[in-house]
Amino acid sequence: MKKTILSLFVVIGLLQADYIRDDSKGVVVDTSTNLMWQDDVPSVQKTWIEAINYCENLTLASYDDWRLPNFNELYMLADRSRSNPAISSVFQNVVSSLYWSSTSFAFVPDSAWGVGFYGGYDGWGGKDGSGYVRCVRAGQ
Repeated sequence: MKKTILSLFVVIGLLQADYIRDDSKGVVVDTSTNLMWQDDVPSVQKTWIEAINYCENLTLASYDDWRLPNFNELYMLADRSRSNPAISSVFQNVVSSLYWSSTSFAFVPDSAWGVGFYGGYDGWGGKDGSGYVRCVRAGQ
């Protein structure tokens, strides 16, 4: 019984260690996916195409291969056991609102998918509307 409880605490501890923040670089690394997330400045609002361009032109932490995350990557970032914001507290620059993904909404081509970080749920909006931006890159 003691071994089982100890194993459970070890597993829980490992599950909570998914994100590592590097304050000096303003990034957060997801150790389970090896994705590096931008978290250097307060979130900015942009249209969908502006968000794509912003990420593609971003140089952060000596990397210039940033991009707007696809819907699956962004959705997995949400922590639906939390709210306002529904994301790990390791992230310091978060707005509890819709963040753009690079994934278009198939049934409405002028719209794109996003994730609302108030509750961590998906949504979509017109590409000419405003959404927040969190860029991502594949880590090393």
